[in-house]
Amino acid sequence: MAAATLSLAAFAATAAYADETLIVGFSQIGSESGWRAAETKVAKSEAEKRGIDLKISDAQQKQENQIKAIRAFAAQGVSAIFIAPVVATGWDSVLREVKDTNIPVFLLDRDIETSDKSLYVAAVTSDTVLEGRMIGDYLTKLTNGKCAIVELQGTVGSSPAINRKKGFEEAIASHPDMKIIRSQSGDFTRSGGKQVMESFIKAENGGKSICAVYAHNDDMAIGAIQAIKEAGLKPGKDILVVSIDGVPDIFKAMAAGEANGTVELSPNMAGPAYDALIALKKSGTTPPKWIQTPSTLFTPDTAEAEYQKRKDLY
Repeated sequence: MAAATLSLAAFAATAAYADETLIVGFSQIGSESGWRAAETKVAKSEAEKRGIDLKISDAQQKQENQIKAIRAFAAQGVSAIFIAPVVATGWDSVLREVKDTNIPVFLLDRDIETSDKSLYVAAVTSDTVLEGRMIGDYLTKLTNGKCAIVELQGTVGSSPAINRKKGFEEAIASHPDMKIIRSQSGDFTRSGGKQVMESFIKAENGGKSICAVYAHNDDMAIGAIQAIKEAGLKPGKDILVVSIDGVPDIFKAMAAGEANGTVELSPNMAGPAYDALIALKKSGTTPPKWIQTPSTLFTPDTAEAEYQKRKDLY
């Protein structure tokens, strides 16, 4: 009798879910890079596949805009809130407010620093420390462990900037002739990468003292390539270029011999989050706290083919 009652309850819950259109509020950082734009595009297409009503708020890279959007989504009574956090800290207060409404929160592509992990259901991210370590190991092999490196950091205080720096430094730590000689934020933007690289070149004997530039994302690397060219140097040869994300333009640059390697960050962060949300709503299945997406190293030998695969996505 008890089993029959439970089965009936489960059936009722499933039937209720079947009639419910899930509404997801997504607080997106902005559109500062090709990868970010692709993440938004994929989030929309993956929502359509699952019949989810997706509402996106563009924060224009400001945390205060994200906090406003999160409160607005909570007031609307959405089924879930997705957040790509612009910085790692400062979320506890607003997420406690959301927790009180019983609206599940998922983090996309970036983590947060909090002592209360119950404030969100799951984080769908890559291992950003691993990404930095992978590209650092690759550059070490490429240069036989001898290289003066300039670093273009991402947005100050963001988890990818913190972790991609950490992983890269771990990779080169045991090689005394692999040294970061200059490091500055380009804010994950192409224009920022170009501007900072120009200053690095001027400060380092017209760029002649620089062996390689390591950029925390491909867009800054593309900006750096422009700066290197304008300085009369050959990117990919006079100054090696390595980065992270895997956007089409970096594959074009590699195919042209102007970049040397990238670690791909999948733009499909929303898809796994939707699936976890559906399982949570449909059967009460709690997802793992960290849903990890893959990280893959790409080099110039396959760049043209990889560009053809991605050119329509971004």
